[in-house]
Amino acid sequence: MSDPFAAAEPLLAEHAEIETQLADPGVHADAGRARKLGRRYAELGQVVAAYRAYRAATDDVADARELAELDDAYAAELPALEAAAAAAAERLRRVLVPRDPDDARDVILEIKAGEGGEESALFAGDLLRMYLRYAERRGWRTEVIESTESDLGGYKDVQVAVKARGALTDPAQGVWASLKYEGGVHRVQRVPVTESQGRIHTSAAGVLVLPEADDEAEVGIDPNDLRIDVFRSSGPGGQSVNTTDSAVRITHVPTGIVVSMQNEKSQLQNREQAMRVLRARLLAAKQEEAAAAASEARRSQVRTVDRSERIRTYNYPENRIADHRTGYKAYNLDVVLDGDLDAVVRSAIDADEAARLAAAGA
Repeated sequence: MSDPFAAAEPLLAEHAEIETQLADPGVHADAGRARKLGRRYAELGQVVAAYRAYRAATDDVADARELAELDDAYAAELPALEAAAAAAAERLRRVLVPRDPDDARDVILEIKAGEGGEESALFAGDLLRMYLRYAERRGWRTEVIESTESDLGGYKDVQVAVKARGALTDPAQGVWASLKYEGGVHRVQRVPVTESQGRIHTSAAGVLVLPEADDEAEVGIDPNDLRIDVFRSSGPGGQSVNTTDSAVRITHVPTGIVVSMQNEKSQLQNREQAMRVLRARLLAAKQEEAAAAASEARRSQVRTVDRSERIRTYNYPENRIADHRTGYKAYNLDVVLDGDLDAVVRSAIDADEAARLAAAGA
């Protein structure tokens, strides 16, 4: 990047303008707008900090060079100051590459059993536990929205909302920033509990990660486009379940997206949860359409919501985990399944960042 100052200047101006807007109480009357501005302000804050550090470092080098002509002590400091300036320039170069605008969002994570029958459902349960533990390690809040259990205690499908606690100062620490890389097919190789001969089987579960819509206004849904059916719940969930028509199925007619909810005891609660998931799915569909029409920089990112892509293998006999997109491999599967996903996720983040830098010609 030949001139980091020039590239940063419009972003610094945007940061100052948003700061002014956020100081206006009237802006906060619109919660959705305030959230979007806050999200962008936090993202640009990284640029501002990197810019200031870069400028301070280059000023230090310039001053040292000037004083070195008068005092050898300053000349001795020059190599360290120049190295610091180079590091600051690299940091600025990286933060100037546009990042995913959804990084600060919360997510709705869906896990579905796939091929492998009951063993796949048990593996889906293992994945659920892994993500819940990971969220706990990160200080995120989780809420199981809907689930269908299997006969042996696994899950045929489960949906979980994952939320950050409090306002984020760095979008890179957002829930979506980390979990967006989990979408795809997760394959497991192990001896199933139902296997009497001790043979290793391969099964899989699908994971879909959706950025959660901020509110109803963000994803406009015409009530006339919805077909809402109610029916009697077929699973556990309280005294009223199985005796009243509390379960809800909502079909968004224009897209054909169908969401069903039956975990809550009341029809109203199930409807609210179904609408929450529907908004997330519609938002994801909208973003995928935009991504398809956007530049190669957007399409080259590691993340995917394509459940047909096999992204990772969990091999129990070798205690091995392997990510097929990034080449990451480690022999600490037991630790990863206990929620220590940091290194695995980091490999995806690094690959994504490298792709964005290459696409931007940085």
